[in-house]
Amino acid sequence: MVLWVCESRQAGTLHPPGLAAFVDPARIVLACTPNQTDTLAVAEEALRDGSAPLVVITITRPLDLREGRRLQLAARTGHTTGLCIIPEGMGSNAAETRWHATPALDIEPHRSDSTLMHWEINKNKSGTIGAWHVRWNSETRHLHVVSPTGNRSGSAGTSG
Repeated sequence: MVLWVCESRQAGTLHPPGLAAFVDPARIVLACTPNQTDTLAVAEEALRDGSAPLVVITITRPLDLREGRRLQLAARTGHTTGLCIIPEGMGSNAAETRWHATPALDIEPHRSDSTLMHWEINKNKSGTIGAWHVRWNSETRHLHVVSPTGNRSGSAGTSG
């Protein structure tokens, strides 16, 4: 189950059937709150409870350190993964990791899907940073992750 928490006034609200290739829409619970304070409260309780293995929140303003730390502690207590979707340009110093995802030019034009993405981790408090090309395979329901050509082990100009 996935709990997705957002403000009810946000444009572009989640449409669970649009995620059917990735997850059964019946397994997504959408909780709409009147404001970000309530969004954070619902997310914190859900993370602490641990009933949903994944809690996704979309926010409209940056998290302060206190808010971010509360979410981290709740996730640790509930053994739950929390994902916070933050608008471009709004970071959070409390984040363990920070990712940026953009569409990637498909190098295989004969493919019928359009899910090739460029994922970049540009903040990681406990590891390295890097970039990958990611493609969702709807038949196997797995992510295929490949480093961009210039960053692969053994590529010209890289060590390893």
